[in-house]
Amino acid sequence: MIAGGGLAGLTAAIHLSKAGFNVTVIEKNPYPHHKVCGEYISNEVVPYLRELGVYPATLQPTQINKFQFSSTSGKLISAPLPLGGFGLSRYAFDHFLMQKALEYGCRMIQDTVLDIQFKDNDLKDKSQFFEVQTARHGTLNCSMVIAAYGKRTTLDNKLNRAFMKSPSPWLAVKAHYRGSFDDTLVALHHFKGGYCGVSMVENNLLNICYLTDYVTFKKYRSLEEFQQQVLYKNKHLRTIFENSRMEFEVPLSIGQISFQEKEAVAAHILMIGDAAGLIHPLCGNGMSMAIHSAKICAEQVIHYLSDEKVSRKQMEQTYSHLWRHHFKDRLYMGKILAALLRKEKIADMMTSSLANFPFILPQLIKRTHGYQL
Repeated sequence: MIAGGGLAGLTAAIHLSKAGFNVTVIEKNPYPHHKVCGEYISNEVVPYLRELGVYPATLQPTQINKFQFSSTSGKLISAPLPLGGFGLSRYAFDHFLMQKALEYGCRMIQDTVLDIQFKDNDLKDKSQFFEVQTARHGTLNCSMVIAAYGKRTTLDNKLNRAFMKSPSPWLAVKAHYRGSFDDTLVALHHFKGGYCGVSMVENNLLNICYLTDYVTFKKYRSLEEFQQQVLYKNKHLRTIFENSRMEFEVPLSIGQISFQEKEAVAAHILMIGDAAGLIHPLCGNGMSMAIHSAKICAEQVIHYLSDEKVSRKQMEQTYSHLWRHHFKDRLYMGKILAALLRKEKIADMMTSSLANFPFILPQLIKRTHGYQL
């Protein structure tokens, strides 16, 4: 059973279904729906998506091969993306993957998971270990639970996860716009207290998603005032906003975003996507990491359920090890870059240095991206 039907959850569901396992996905929201997200996916996951038969070519994603960064003062640098990527909205991509999951035999349930309990009755029996309590469907039993419910939920409190004990200062805001923008470019524009990602997705839509800290944001009475008084200080952002028309009635926002370290396994539940760890959006790699984590997890679950010699403990330890191997260094680099870029003077110095030594920027990008799967 998979709790959460976003990128990670649906990808894992498809992988496991194609391997012949019965999979149920529980997602609280109806499809399609928008999510706060940068909506840029690194090409590192394209071979894997093609292998699963779910590369979304029919949705006509934009093909992105350039990166641009600006400091608050307006200094601008550009670089090619080592692997490149594609732009696609979560509204379209999640819905596409949900339909593929149904085609491959997954059971989809629209409901809210209230609690997950591991039943330690007989560790040699791989048939029934978990009780999953839902709001509408009561208690469901299953042998394996994968958590793909996103950045932060009440389930994390029930699981007593350490990162929930500390408040997070981050707020993210996203909307789609109509405006002129290079569809081969993903841009990151710095402003006081945060940074804003800009790139094109399907249907000539411009996705603008920014992350800011509460200390800066709470000084203003509204999102509009905040954008005009803070984001517009970066002349590149000002130009983008003033020459674009928002397609949403109001922007989407999400608070209490935590970038603290998380465990990949909690109470015998395998965590994937943002539930396992979240990279700073400035690295532009969260969506591909979610898909990659689904691959690693699905492979270990298949190995465990197919081989009587593999214990649950071995499977959990292997998955945790592989998760750290693939993502720990990326998260660490993202954390360092985010800390540096929060300081306006340091961000300007970094931009100037990178402008003088442009070969460094692609190397930094590689440190937050992987290799093709």
